[in-house]
Amino acid sequence: MQDKPVALVTGANKGIGLQIAKDLAAHGFTVLVGSRSLKNGEEAAKSVGPDARALQLDVTNQVSVDAAAERIRRELGRLDVLVNNAGISHAGKPLLRKAPAARIVNVSSEAGSLTLNADPANPHRPMFGAVYSPSKTALNAVTLAFAIELESTGIKVNAACPGFTGTDLNNFAGTRTVEQGAREPVRLALLDENGPTGTFSNEDGPLPW
Repeated sequence: MQDKPVALVTGANKGIGLQIAKDLAAHGFTVLVGSRSLKNGEEAAKSVGPDARALQLDVTNQVSVDAAAERIRRELGRLDVLVNNAGISHAGKPLLRKAPAARIVNVSSEAGSLTLNADPANPHRPMFGAVYSPSKTALNAVTLAFAIELESTGIKVNAACPGFTGTDLNNFAGTRTVEQGAREPVRLALLDENGPTGTFSNEDGPLPW
């Protein structure tokens, strides 16, 4: 087992995920750059730095998830932080249980807030369509479920909203930079033992479920 803490960021070959990987590397982590395409992951890992490694990982494919988890166990023997940027992955849950202060961060969006979208005065309410927003609502529910399940272990599980960040998901129409969008996920990844679990927040503070 290596001495440095290890972070896995899914969907880290571009956008917010790549910036989160860079920020965690700057905080002393060995960062696993999760990417469906190993080639894209390898290119991204070069930009993260010498402590980054590409990891082929398709979170929708259980074989890929299992293979990634086995590689982490075999090569590094530990996983301290899991940032679900591409979706929910159970790739490192057993390893996370062994970590002294593990953290799981799910990259969500206030677009998935039922409270905000139930308010007729919310100007963004018409954008609550049938795919993206409800998927983030489900992610928030899973965040809370994980937090409750893992409460006794000391593993902290939180959801972060990066804000309207310019990425290829929105054709770079977002008004925030990836550096800004990465701030809240990284803050939650670095929580100390007194930090919260089972929360949903952005840079300005707590968000309603």
